[in-house]
Amino acid sequence: MMRTIPLLAGMLALVTGFLTVEVNAAEVKVLSAGAMRGILQELAPAFETASGHKLTIDYATAGVVEQKVAADDEIDVAILTKPRIDKLVREAKIVGGTTKTLASAQIGLAVKKGATKPDISSVEAFKRALLNAKSVAYADPATGATSGTYLAQAVEKLGISAELKPKTRLVSAGTAQGPRVGEAVARSEAEIGIQPISELLEVEGIDVVGPLPAELQSPDLVYVAGAPYVSCHLGRPRPRSRRQPDGPGNQPVRPTDRDDVP
Repeated sequence: MMRTIPLLAGMLALVTGFLTVEVNAAEVKVLSAGAMRGILQELAPAFETASGHKLTIDYATAGVVEQKVAADDEIDVAILTKPRIDKLVREAKIVGGTTKTLASAQIGLAVKKGATKPDISSVEAFKRALLNAKSVAYADPATGATSGTYLAQAVEKLGISAELKPKTRLVSAGTAQGPRVGEAVARSEAEIGIQPISELLEVEGIDVVGPLPAELQSPDLVYVAGAPYVSCHLGRPRPRSRRQPDGPGNQPVRPTDRDDVP
């Protein structure tokens, strides 16, 4: 049972709560980074029932979301990492007054269900786990995955990139979703997989060992929602932005705060 259901309900309200629709019922098009998929899928039906609005949600890597917003694709709400959305605000592609921090994600490590869980309680322990593993999987940085880009840099800083290179499995994005690192682990294509825990938890057949040490967490995995400029200036009825008051349900949350994750 998720302990953060009230906060997550407030988070979903923020996704569309800062938008007021000019018709009684509307389709709200959301394009989100994959780390938020589990939360949005869980809470979207309740939102639709309460609001009367229809959510159409697509998922991609944060890099692809950024590209689509920059290309003026028809999107009502974009959800992506803070550095990328800040860049889009500077480029007048996201309306600055509509941005709202929603959640932060922790990177975690997973093994196949029932496999021995390595010690990752410290930076040195995590480093040993990578070196001892027969194969390691994480998202291909070329897909625009924030975690994949960060992990490639982290491995370099740990000084073990040469040792890991021959046994690293870079996971590409699917046609309608971001990279699914956990699925590579479940299929025994990699002994361990590393990705935001919220994405690992969506995959059956694996065990999430826990988060990486705090020193190895990415500061960029903070997810922010915003309204693309073009969506606020189309001729047909579209959402328009308004400020959302602060309150207990509007605080940033961690999408991985669950009883079954260490």
